[in-house]
Amino acid sequence: MNAQFINSTALTANQSGFDPISTWQNRYLPYSAQVTLLIRATTTGTRVTVNSGSRTIAQRQPIQGGGTAGVTPSVLNTSSLVFAGFAGELLQILIDEVLGGTPTVDMLIAIDALA
Repeated sequence: MNAQFINSTALTANQSGFDPISTWQNRYLPYSAQVTLLIRATTTGTRVTVNSGSRTIAQRQPIQGGGTAGVTPSVLNTSSLVFAGFAGELLQILIDEVLGGTPTVDMLIAIDALA
């Protein structure tokens, strides 16, 4: 079983703690899964923190800049973050804008059941 969530959001200047998957029905992993995150922003002034359960997968690191607002990232043009998540874990993707800009953040998160 597989699931994915695609999102495109314009941030406000200096916005912090934005979690684009806060309303996703699979935010609590329904099964142990390989989680793949593709995320890109239109500026270089964004940072992302990724948590899965009590584990920090990525700690406040820069989001890849470039691309066009509203275009879903693909593995051809965006670095992927891949990790194992376990059934029942809460996924969090926290985005901060740090340069006073108004970038658009485009992302795709996919979960694929582990056998």
